[in-house]
Amino acid sequence: MSNTKEKKEIKPVLEKCFAFQDANMARLSGLYPFFKPIQRNSGTKVYIDNRELLMAGSNNYLGLANDPRLKEAAESVVEQYGTSCSGSRFMNGTLDLHEQLEVELAEFVGKEAALCYTTGYQTNLGAISAVLDKGDHIISDKYNHASIMDAVFLTTGMKRNVTLHRYKHNNMEELEKILKKIPRNAGKLIVTDGVFSMEGDIADLKAIRELADKYKAAIYLDEAHALGVIGETGRGTCEHYGDSTLADILMCTFSKSFGSIGGFVAADAEVIDYIKHVSRPLIFSASMPPANIAAARKALEIIKTEPERIHRLQAIAVKMIEGFKSIGFNVGTAETPVVPLIIGDNEKTFMFWKSLYERGIYVNPVISPAVPPNRSLIRTSYMSIHKDEELDWFLEVAEEEGKKLGII
Repeated sequence: MSNTKEKKEIKPVLEKCFAFQDANMARLSGLYPFFKPIQRNSGTKVYIDNRELLMAGSNNYLGLANDPRLKEAAESVVEQYGTSCSGSRFMNGTLDLHEQLEVELAEFVGKEAALCYTTGYQTNLGAISAVLDKGDHIISDKYNHASIMDAVFLTTGMKRNVTLHRYKHNNMEELEKILKKIPRNAGKLIVTDGVFSMEGDIADLKAIRELADKYKAAIYLDEAHALGVIGETGRGTCEHYGDSTLADILMCTFSKSFGSIGGFVAADAEVIDYIKHVSRPLIFSASMPPANIAAARKALEIIKTEPERIHRLQAIAVKMIEGFKSIGFNVGTAETPVVPLIIGDNEKTFMFWKSLYERGIYVNPVISPAVPPNRSLIRTSYMSIHKDEELDWFLEVAEEEGKKLGII
């Protein structure tokens, strides 16, 4: 009998998987930055490979993911409700906790009603695909989050005759050109992030509202990186512009400022009731677990009662934007705690990531397709619990390593 192992037959549909070598090449080069297992998370520090690193790449904007009050809230409901709802919201998966949170969220964002999903990603898939129908048009900022684009793909796959239009980032002239070409009485949904997840800038929502009203369009606003981040009391982009009526439909995740996981959509009661009864990602997914609901509710309470967290976060954003600019980094149009260090070259981006990682700083390298080609960047993001001395040290290290690589 031969000891030679027979070559495994690879089925045609799986050939692409076995041919994929990009990740292995990056691993061999020592520049592979993804899927780093975190062993412990403690405030502004994380521990990877038994090393302590400063976390400067988390969306835990208000530092609530490790807040003992959220942990206590999550633990307190498990005894009564268990660890899972074991069903969808449509069937046996709606708890009184869901409905209590929805009432509180609707009040917080100034809408009549809200509806919770199991993730923020599902919220966009479920709400956008529910609202759009055959013959409708969706008009999307080119820098919108990938979950919005996936919602478009789901919608067009299910309903076919839905037309996608994309306008240049925050470009109101191009948005109006698109709206002009669409029949006035056709269904039109303008979709935009409030705070853009890679650029860290804010949608020109007042101008979008004016155009939407002029051309009979509705506005869907993704507030994933805005609630708890901008506005005097953390109520997001509408509060930032001083008008709670700027969006017709608003969504947010719980995995950022709320220190949990899940998401919600808020709008007029009739809109929410419609979404509730036709949204496939809601109907065919298990609902948000009790512990996560309780954590999100506690986070909302803290956001409403501790505005100093939001003000501190906003002050940190100014400090880091100005700090990086002063040492020569290109931060683009950033105006929030999401501060990109735009490099452009993929290899230099990975090398800079590795330099920072080896110096004890955790950040996120981002390349196409998450950003446009030739716009690769290091995405830095901050928490209200960061100390000034930690941030000053990061700026010093970034300057030293950036100069070594010729980035600045």
